[in-house]
Parts: sequence; C-alpha cells; structure tokens
Amino acid sequence: MADIPIDWLNVDWLYVGVLSIFVFLTTIVGNLISLHHRLMGAVLSAVLFAVAFVFWTYYPHHLPLPTRLSDDKAATTTPTLTPAAPTQRPRNPITDITPPRNPITDVTPPANPPQR
Repeated sequence: MADIPIDWLNVDWLYVGVLSIFVFLTTIVGNLISLHHRLMGAVLSAVLFAVAFVFWTYYPHHLPLPTRLSDDKAATTTPTLTPAAPTQRPRNPITDITPPRNPITDVTPPANPPQR
C-alpha cells in the first residue's frame, strides 16, 4: 500500500460513501427491473446511477450535502508561499489627501420663464 501515490487524508470519504450507496441501490433496482439478466441489469444500473448522480450533483436542493469532489481541502492545507515583491516608494509622495475645493460655491436657480 505504501507504493500507491494517493493522499488518503485528502479523500472526501463522505462523498465516496454517498456515491457507493447510489451504485449499490441502482444496481439492486437495475437487477430487479431486468429480471436477473446480467447485461440488461448492468445497463440499467449505469443509467440509474447517471440519473442519481446528476440529480445529486447539479440539482439546486439547497441542502448541506457533498455535491462534488473539491480541491478546497488540498488548497487550504498546502498554501503556496510566494515572496512579496519589494515595494517602491514613489518619487514625489503626496502627503495631503484633502479633496480640492469646489470653485462653484454659489448655485443660482434657473431664471423664470418669460411671461406671455
């Protein structure tokens, strides 16, 4: 087992278990529908699993269920460290951040339309 290059700690075991249950149930239903014909049972099992998998993964059921294999665990456990780029100081730093004043401080209302 030591020669297998699989990181067993990053396997989403809940997702594997859910898919295994889907395969087991669809195989039972496929064999019952096909009246114990092996090839027809295998075909029906594959079709039923595809339906169950698509429903489970892509249907928006808004439940906290495992819906896909994700690399989120691997990404969070092994962050890539990159050296920070050296910051350069600007040649003429601006120290005053006060916004400029508005030159138009008196706004007059529009003139009244001419009377007829």
